[in-house]
Amino acid sequence: MKTTASAALKARKNLDIRLADGRILSQKLARPNQGWIRAIRQALGMTAEQLGHRMGVTQATLSGLEASEISGSIRLATLRKAAEAMHCTLVYAFVPSTSLENIMQDQARKVANEQLKPVEHTMLLENQSLQGGVREEFLQNYIDNEIDFRKLWR
Repeated sequence: MKTTASAALKARKNLDIRLADGRILSQKLARPNQGWIRAIRQALGMTAEQLGHRMGVTQATLSGLEASEISGSIRLATLRKAAEAMHCTLVYAFVPSTSLENIMQDQARKVANEQLKPVEHTMLLENQSLQGGVREEFLQNYIDNEIDFRKLWR
């Protein structure tokens, strides 16, 4: 079990390194309001009819594809086909809003807080509640030693 957890930690760290620049890029490359298909097509001076012809679809179909991109219902294969017809490359990635390690730690903290509620309630009734830094240290120790990271997302 430890090897699975350490393998996941290693994979998470490797991906965090690869994705660090992705967060900056994803902000810079946010989809234009009119969608990428229309934005690139217009920047190339290409009409909807011309791009439709290059893709093997009608102008009306292309207009529908541009609308479906904006609504988020377009298929990846269709985006790839449009990109290729404009001599572009479709880039597809998940870019976490923070590091994967932070996401795991935040989720572990939520799970630990839930699991420790009954214990803290009992301690409070016995006038033994943990305060501030002591509680934080206890919580982190609990996360490090008791939380099964494979069960965080249940």
